Amino acid sequence: MKNRIYLAAALCGLLAAASCTKDNGVGIMTKEDYEGAVENGIPTYADDYSPIANWDFHPNWNLANVHDPSVAYYDGYYYMFGTSASYGNEHDKATIGRQYQGKRSKDLVNWTHIYGPMSTAPAWVKDSLNNIRGRMDLPAIENPVYGYWAPVIRVVDGKLRMYYSIVVDNMIKTGGTNFDGSWTERAFIGMAETTDPSNPEAWEDKGFVVCSSTAKAAGDWGRASAGGDYGNAYFYYNAIDPTYIVAPDGKHWLIYGSWHSGFALLEINPATGKPVNTLGNPWANGDVADLQSRYGVRIATRVQTGTWSHWQGSEAPEIIYNNGYYYLFMAYDGLDVPYNTRVARSSKIEGPYVDIKGTDITAGGVAYPIVTHPYKFSQGDGWVGISHCGIFQQDGTGDWFYASQGRLPAGVNGNDSSNALMMGHIRRIVWCPSSADSLNDLWPIALPERYAGLDNTKVTSAEIAGTWEHINLTYQQGVMDTAQTLTLASGGQMSGALTGTWTYDESSQYLTLAPTSGPKVVVVVAREADWEASPRQATLVYAGTEKSLDATWWGKKVK
Repeated sequence: MKNRIYLAAALCGLLAAASCTKDNGVGIMTKEDYEGAVENGIPTYADDYSPIANWDFHPNWNLANVHDPSVAYYDGYYYMFGTSASYGNEHDKATIGRQYQGKRSKDLVNWTHIYGPMSTAPAWVKDSLNNIRGRMDLPAIENPVYGYWAPVIRVVDGKLRMYYSIVVDNMIKTGGTNFDGSWTERAFIGMAETTDPSNPEAWEDKGFVVCSSTAKAAGDWGRASAGGDYGNAYFYYNAIDPTYIVAPDGKHWLIYGSWHSGFALLEINPATGKPVNTLGNPWANGDVADLQSRYGVRIATRVQTGTWSHWQGSEAPEIIYNNGYYYLFMAYDGLDVPYNTRVARSSKIEGPYVDIKGTDITAGGVAYPIVTHPYKFSQGDGWVGISHCGIFQQDGTGDWFYASQGRLPAGVNGNDSSNALMMGHIRRIVWCPSSADSLNDLWPIALPERYAGLDNTKVTSAEIAGTWEHINLTYQQGVMDTAQTLTLASGGQMSGALTGTWTYDESSQYLTLAPTSGPKVVVVVAREADWEASPRQATLVYAGTEKSLDATWWGKKVK
C-alpha cells in the first residue's frame, strides 16, 4: 500500500544492536551520554545510538528511535507518539504498550520513554476488515498481518485524543501474504482517548473512524505484478497519516492520506471523534465525486491525472492555522534518504491550497518552499529522511515547532544499516518573507539546527559579521545538500558561497543577502545550538526562501 514496506524489511533484517556502554573512539554515544550529560547547555549524546539500541536501554533513549512523531502539550508535559518502529525492532520486546510508544518532556530537549496505548490491534480492526471482505464476496482473514503507523495526538475537550493507523498487509484476493495478482489490503484509522497519557492502561479505544477506499468497482483489485502497476493502484484514499485540526469557527477536521491520489478532508463530530457524514461502502464504482462526498474532499495532490495519479510520492499531511491561513505541510518522496517537506496554504480549510509561487496543489502540482531536505554541514555526518512532521506550539510563547525523525546516511561509523537509525528532531520554525519586496507575506521554514533550549534573545548587528556555512537547500531526489563557506565582512560585503552585499535589521531579525546576480533573499536570523561542533556550542543560524528560486537558504555561523 505504501513504500514503507522498505522500512519494515530493513529493520527486521537488522541484528539486535550491541549493548556496550563504552565509547568506541568514533563518537558513538554511550549509555552514560543519555543519562543527562550536558555541555554548554546542550546534550552531549552522539547521533549514532546503536550501542544502546538494545531494549534493555530504552529508558536511556531520549530522542532515539523516533519515527513519524506527533507532539501535543497536555497537563504540564509535551507528549510525543509515533509509528511503531525502532532500530532492530527492539520495541517489539515491550511486554506492555508495545504499539505507538512515546516520550514526554518538560522542555522539548530532554525526553523520557512512555508506553503506547496498545500492544495488539483492537478486535474491531479484524471485524471491520472481514465485514468489508464479506460484502466483496472474499474469504475472511483469520490472522491478519498488521502494521502500526503514524498517529496524531491533539487535546480535545480536556482529553488527549489519538487517531492512529493500522494497515493490513495481507493480499486482497486470497487474504494470504504472497502475491496473488491483487493489491494488499486496506488501512484503518481508529481513535483512542485518555486523561493519563503516560499510563498505557488508561487509554479508552473508541474504534473505527475511516478506512482506505477506492473510486473503482469493489472487485477491481487486480494487479499485474508485485513490483509494479503502481499507476493502476486500487485505492484512491489510503487511510494512513491522519492529522487533526480545530478550525477558528469551531469545526473539527481529520485530514489523511498517503501515496494514493492525495489527501482527504473529513469533517468530524467533536463529541464522538467520528465522521459527521455516513461513509457507506468504501468503493464508488468509478464515481470519484461520490467517493469524495463520503470519504472526504481531496484538498491536495501531487499528480492530478495520468498514469501516476493513483500512486505518487506525497504523504503525511499536517495542517495548522496561523496569520489567517491554513498551512498544509506534506512529505515528499521515499522515506529512506530523499524524504523532504513542503508547505502550501489556503484561506479556507477546503482549499484551494497554493504554494509560494501560486501553484494550485489542490488541482495537482509540486509545492514550494522546501521546509526541510537532506543536508550536511562541513562537520558531522549530515541527515537524510527528514520529514513526516508534527507541527505544534510551545506552551507559553506560542512559537511554532517542527518535529520529525532524521536518519543517518548509510555507512556511518562503518555500519551499513545506519540509515535505519532514526533520531527525533525538534526544530523551531521561523516565518520568512516570500521575497524582499513582500516582507509581510510570511511562510514557515524550519531552522537548520535542532532545538536545545538556549537563549532566544534578539541577535544584534554586531554579531552578524564573521564566517558562516551556507546551504542552498534545493530539491535533488536522494542527494544531500552540502555547505559552503560564506564570509559576511563587517563592511557589508559577502564572499565565498555568495558574492555581493548584506544588510541586517535588528528589529525584524531580517538579514538581506544580495548576490551580484540573482534576487535578494531575506533570511531570518536566530540563536540555536551548533550540534556538529566539538564541543557543541551556541551559535547563530538563518533560514529563508525566495519565491523565484525554488530553494531555501540555510546558514550557520561557525566563527
